Amino acid sequence: MPRQLAQLRRYLLAAFIGFAAAYLLLFVPLPYYILMPGSAEPVKPMVHLAQGEPAEKGVFLLTTVGGRDANLLNYFIALVDPNEELVKKKDMFGDESIQDYSQRQEYVMLTSQSDAMQAAYRKAGVPYEIKNEGVMVLRTLPGYPAERILRGGDYLLQIDETPIRKAQDLLDFLKGKKAGDTVKIAYRRNKANDSATMTLATLPQDKDAAGKPLPPRPGLGFVPGDVQSVQASDASKQLAVKTEDIGGPSAGLMFSLEMYAQLTGKDLTKGYRVAGTGTIDPNGQVGVIGGIEHKIVAAEREHADVFFAPQDLYPKQGEKFQPVLNYSAAVKQAKKIGSKMKIVPVTTMDDALRYLDGLTAKSG
Repeated sequence: MPRQLAQLRRYLLAAFIGFAAAYLLLFVPLPYYILMPGSAEPVKPMVHLAQGEPAEKGVFLLTTVGGRDANLLNYFIALVDPNEELVKKKDMFGDESIQDYSQRQEYVMLTSQSDAMQAAYRKAGVPYEIKNEGVMVLRTLPGYPAERILRGGDYLLQIDETPIRKAQDLLDFLKGKKAGDTVKIAYRRNKANDSATMTLATLPQDKDAAGKPLPPRPGLGFVPGDVQSVQASDASKQLAVKTEDIGGPSAGLMFSLEMYAQLTGKDLTKGYRVAGTGTIDPNGQVGVIGGIEHKIVAAEREHADVFFAPQDLYPKQGEKFQPVLNYSAAVKQAKKIGSKMKIVPVTTMDDALRYLDGLTAKSG
């Protein structure tokens, strides 16, 4: 009997050690986030033209960066995996929670789609107008009134009797108020409208461009974001975008190319698999992005023939920032993984269109 008890104790101890080791490896969070290649997804299914979309022999691919929280197990894997990158959470998210960061990325994606649409309309010569659709709550500030009522992703619709169409409407309303005043807000969450009464508080003190403190001001305590829609004058030319689980501004260039192709009825791909990345503004200027090394790997996995990379950005005279090497990093990564993709530097939407125009249509 004593021998059996001793054996049972050994089994229980071994099981405890095993469970403890598994818990440490899998469930203890670390102050790191792991970046890795994401996806390279066709843009066409995300973009819709009212009059119908023309056929394409090739495909435009937007590229993403994947990510996950680090635990001990995947931390050590990331140390040896050349396609994974460890970054400190505080460097990536700042003082935001991951939820707030994700919400902001969704908002930035909406803004990017709007800019891409404007760039495509301008290039195609399609008249359009901008409409203010409301103010989105990007995040609430800890300890302030909004934290108790609002969530990231809510839309502020009205405050007292004043409709809120843009952030400036809210600022104008608050100019005549002081901390301690009570207001009634109307807001929308997940397509359902609701209302609440809130007491204004004194917001954290801002500084002007020279660094001098500005006078205290009352507010609700949330970061607002203007949401706009782009409306084509010709209803048959109206574009719409529908994406899921994709955030950030870096798909702007690829959205604009697909939109322009649909508006003009041209097959710009000529049978090639064309990947890329880069922000875009309404004038068609392409901006630099992060994580391009991971996007090169994602594009290679989907057998892309061409990859549009933002041209390297260097500070001009008087500017102080570290150079952002998108094109150079893309070329280096493509060579590292043995990719035969053609890496094409672009600074504007026109650069990408000129390259596509010069391609010989792919046979077969």
